[in-house]
Amino acid sequence: MSAKDKLLRAARECLLTKGYAHTTVRDLVAASGANQASINYHFGSKEHLLTRALRDLNTEWGELLFAILEDPDASDAARSPAGDQEARWGRIIDSIQANRSLWFVNFESVASARHDDEIRAMIASGQELARASLAEAFAGLGPDADPVAVRAAGSHYYALLVGVAAQWLTDPERAPSAAQVVAGG
Repeated sequence: MSAKDKLLRAARECLLTKGYAHTTVRDLVAASGANQASINYHFGSKEHLLTRALRDLNTEWGELLFAILEDPDASDAARSPAGDQEARWGRIIDSIQANRSLWFVNFESVASARHDDEIRAMIASGQELARASLAEAFAGLGPDADPVAVRAAGSHYYALLVGVAAQWLTDPERAPSAAQVVAGG
């Protein structure tokens, strides 16, 4: 494995265990076995390395979300917008619990976006994709639907998703169940 690949793997591990703000150059060097100069050589800075790893993790998060929403094992009725919403929210909650570190990194990236245009653009792009997928999964608004309706429905479900995730990450004992999310509708 190349030094660049080792650094990316180390950055990913550090992001998931320490977070963006708490990962140091020393952490990256120790986790990768590479020298400090290789960070600047391959990525220009620690921040660029972490941003690249963050982009990869955000892509992974998106793929997990899209897979949960599509659920190819579900029946046609359950895949429809009127299908089993509770089951869909249950899969989302299960994913939040199973991928807590990934969700925390994504929440932390929002704070990092304040000072980093690249992170802000990456998040905005991911949100747009998530809104479209959520609008299709929960409101039945596919690619041919009115873009204004897709954006409105997708924004609603994205806000709900982020709120549910925040509750499950910070207070899982009192976070809403899938049935409660659907009942609050």
